[in-house]
Amino acid sequence: MKKIVIPAMILSLLASTLFLPACKRMSTEELKKSMEIVDVQTKWVSKEYRAWPPKLVLVPVISFRVKNISDKPLQYINFNAIFKFKGETKNLGDNFLAAIRKKPVMPGELSEVITLKSNYGVEGKTLQSFQNNPYWKPVIVQLFARAHGSDFVLLGEWEVSKTIDFKEDQAVTPVVEQKKSEK
Repeated sequence: MKKIVIPAMILSLLASTLFLPACKRMSTEELKKSMEIVDVQTKWVSKEYRAWPPKLVLVPVISFRVKNISDKPLQYINFNAIFKFKGETKNLGDNFLAAIRKKPVMPGELSEVITLKSNYGVEGKTLQSFQNNPYWKPVIVQLFARAHGSDFVLLGEWEVSKTIDFKEDQAVTPVVEQKKSEK
C-alpha cells in the first residue's frame, strides 16, 4: 500500500509543478503592455423609444478593437466600461463584457469589434429634444481590462461623441392622400 501512495504523490507533485506556470496570474503591467486599443468610436444609441406618448432614452456606447502587441496569444480578456458625466465622480452607467474567449487574438493581430453600452442614459421625448436638454451633458468613458485573474487595469479614457445613431419613425401618409397629391 505504501509503495503505491509514494509514486502517486510524486507524480501529483510533478504534474502540479509542470502546469503551475500555465495558470500564472497576469500582472496589470503585463496586461497593459500586451494590448493596444485601436479604432475607438463613441456615440449615443437608443435604449428605449416609443412614438406615443413620446419617449426616447439614449445611452452612451464605446466600440473598439484590441491589437495584440505581445508575443503571446491574448485570451480570456474581460472589459469594463464606466460612463460618467464629465467632471463628476458618480457613474452614469457601466457595462462588463467577457469579450475575448474562444478565439484568442494572436500576436500582431486585431480582435473583432468590441462594443460596450451603458445601462443608463439620458431621457428625452424626441431626437430634437436632446438639442437643448440640460441633462445631455458631455460624458467620459473609462475602459478597464482584466485577464487571467489579474486586477483591473485602466486602458484609457475617451469623451463620448455627441453623435446619435438612431432614427425616429417617419410619419406614414395614407395611400389615399398620396394618390390625391399625385393628380
